[in-house]
Amino acid sequence: MRKDLGLVLEEGAQIGANLELTKLIDAYYADVQAMGGRRWDTSSLIARLEPPAK
Repeated sequence: MRKDLGLVLEEGAQIGANLELTKLIDAYYADVQAMGGRRWDTSSLIARLEPPAK
């Protein structure tokens, strides 16, 4: 997913597109990767939004 988002962000930068939401989603996926969710699917964003377990 991040590879594809990176391609979109690169192309967007070349044509001057404002892709703030795409940048945000890419950052969320970066957070998921940092949580150990390297191969998780798109539902992994839910884990990113959940508060940490106590």
